[in-house]
Amino acid sequence: MKLKNVFQRKENKYTLSMDTYTLLRSYLEPYMTEDEYGLHTIVSIYFDMADYALIRQSILKPVYKEKFRLRSYGVPTADQTVFLELKKKVKGIVYKRRLALEYGQAMGYLQNPNCLSPKTFRDRQIKQEIDWLYAKKHLSPKVVIAYDRRALAARDEDLSDFRITFDFNIRYRTDHFNLSDGDFGERVAPEIDVLMEVKALGAYPLWFSELLSELSIYKCSFSKYAQVYQRYLFEEEFSHVI
Repeated sequence: MKLKNVFQRKENKYTLSMDTYTLLRSYLEPYMTEDEYGLHTIVSIYFDMADYALIRQSILKPVYKEKFRLRSYGVPTADQTVFLELKKKVKGIVYKRRLALEYGQAMGYLQNPNCLSPKTFRDRQIKQEIDWLYAKKHLSPKVVIAYDRRALAARDEDLSDFRITFDFNIRYRTDHFNLSDGDFGERVAPEIDVLMEVKALGAYPLWFSELLSELSIYKCSFSKYAQVYQRYLFEEEFSHVI
């Protein structure tokens, strides 16, 4: 994967039926092209505090929220590149900073953050931010989320920051926190065929806004980790308290 490690953009989400997805893809053909990875799988471990404070705060839709995850494109081997990602959202703008590491190195970091010494100034800065959240707040793995994705980029070079992704078969598990174990899991939201995410720095192109209107596609709130927590983990956590 391309090693872009710092992102700043808006991300909006939409849920689609398979029929609507198929129709939208045909309408997008003149404007967008699928990237070279085709249909690929993303597998991530999401980390949180013992009381799920990060996701509970996120669900309240504060001005500032943050998440930490270990992300792999495909089921990783020990020497495959994976990403330790810190994702922040401030007033609707998403900031993502990540370290690209071999999977073995990333797992070593999770056991002992002091074992990792990045070579570049930027990576050392990112590590300090990750250290503050991961180590200082004593985060631990809570859920693995996997899904199959197709990503589109605009054909127009002036729209290089405008991207659309389509996620299918979003699934989760709350054990087997070694990503090399596989991408298996139970469906998070069986009623949803496709989750579309639109990533842009500025306003949508006019042609895309018109397509959304024509197909009656409306923005929604859908966080994969929040959905898992609200649907499956909240009751489990509450039962432990009782």
